[in-house]
This record gives sequence, structure tokens and C-alpha cells, in this order.
Amino acid sequence: MSKRDELIVSAEWLQANLDRPGLSIVDASWYLPTANRNAFDEYRRAHIPGAVFFDHDEVADKSTGLPHSVPKPRQFARAVGAMGIAVDDEIVIYDGPGLFSSARAWWLFRVMGATNVKILDGGFKRWSEEGRPVSDQPTKIAPCHFKESPDLDRVVSIAEMRNIVETASVQIADARPAGRFSGRDNEPRPGMRGGHMPGALNVQASDLSKDGSLVSEQDIRALFARQGLDPDRPVVTSCGSGVTAAIISLALTSLGKENHRLYDGSWSEWGSLPDTPIVKDEN
Repeated sequence: MSKRDELIVSAEWLQANLDRPGLSIVDASWYLPTANRNAFDEYRRAHIPGAVFFDHDEVADKSTGLPHSVPKPRQFARAVGAMGIAVDDEIVIYDGPGLFSSARAWWLFRVMGATNVKILDGGFKRWSEEGRPVSDQPTKIAPCHFKESPDLDRVVSIAEMRNIVETASVQIADARPAGRFSGRDNEPRPGMRGGHMPGALNVQASDLSKDGSLVSEQDIRALFARQGLDPDRPVVTSCGSGVTAAIISLALTSLGKENHRLYDGSWSEWGSLPDTPIVKDEN
């Protein structure tokens, strides 16, 4: 089995295993404020049978004042245990578009100690387009205990990020669209400056996904090479609020690389502070 096969499951496999003991299915859909979509309302109207809804904004540390910050481990464990998810379950995560916020949930479950976490190839969009079963009925949940064993070293703080930028000691991969990275386009959240961290590389999350699927290993390596990212060296991933950065994390993991961490505050933090260094492209 390839590393990619350990991370991604097909719709065919999931449909054949919907009733499999120890399988937890998680709808982790989330959308930018500008999308004008309500992920929970969409879940209530139609979801994969047996799926529970993971709310990124609720299962979060709200004390930071930043969007969906990594929750305290105990908070996470209580929340997902109440959803009936155990740490040793086979956890399959999906989102509406196919590969967007599902990667953030995949990353977060791994941070909190789950090891058998996968993403549904093509997400709910492909699942529904292929005529596979959906439900509008509440999922029956049997709450359980999620025994967390967090690896918070995977999470980069603002203090660490300042040092990384100042010393240029680690590669920084920014998943935001090129217009936002360059500073030409406005950020979707008010009060943030435009541009990017000095030394950051623009590895757009949209270039790692095609039709809701993670692109091939060949395409991942080609994109990294074009953007100057060496997957054999340490990487910190970043984006607007720590969501699509996880798509780069997923891509690196699919290559068998684990020497990467995620800057949780991402541009929502860096771009809103008055004293953080920022680069804007001239053209």
C-alpha cells in the first residue's frame, strides 16, 4: 500500500464499508465568510449516512480571538467523544468541495493522537454526483471516550513564527491564492494587511487539488520544484487561517514526509499585527 492509499479512500470503498465496525465518518465542511454558505445547514439537508458534523469554529480555542484556533486537547477530546469518535477508530473525513477544510480536520485529528485518519476522495460533491446514498436524518450517536495524546509540536506559535522569519531557518509554504500572497488582492477578513512573510514560498492549495482530489505524486513534486520548496527539508505551512495550509501538509505526508508543522494563526494573525514584517510584490 502506498502512503497515498493510507491517507485517501475512494467513494466506492466507503459505500461498501458504511456499516463497518469502528468506522467514524466526519463531515468537516467549512467555508470562507465570502462564500455565503452554511456548512451545518448543508449537512442537515444531506450528508453521508452515519456521518457526524465537525464544527471547526466551535471545536476551537476561542480565547485567541483568531478563527478556529487549535483547541485545548481536553476540549477536543470531549467534543469528538460526544460525536462518538474514539482515538483508535478508522476516521474518514470529507467536505463539500472535495479537498478544502477536510485536510484541516485530518491534520487536527492527527495532532490530537488519532493515527488512522483518511480523507474521502472527491468529497461530498463527487459522492452526491455519483448518486451514492445520502441522508437528511440525524445520525444516531453513541458517545465514547476519545483518549487524546497530543503532539502539539506540530503547531507553530506566533513567537516561533517570528523567529523562523527572522532567521530564515525553515521553509515557509503559504497556501493562499497568488493575488493575496502578492498583496494585489484584498484579504477576505477585514483589518489585515496584504502581502506575505519575508522568505515565504507561494504553494497555492488550489494547485494541489483537481476535481476534489489530491493531485498525483508527480504533480505535487513538480509544483514544489516550481515554487522552490524542498520536501526533504523542514517546512512550516501557512495560509489565511490555518485551513488550507493543511492541504500542503497532506501533500507532504503523501510523499512520506513528516518534517512539517503548521502555523495555526496564519495570515489572520500575522497580517493583523502592526509589527510583523510583510513583503508586497512590486508587480
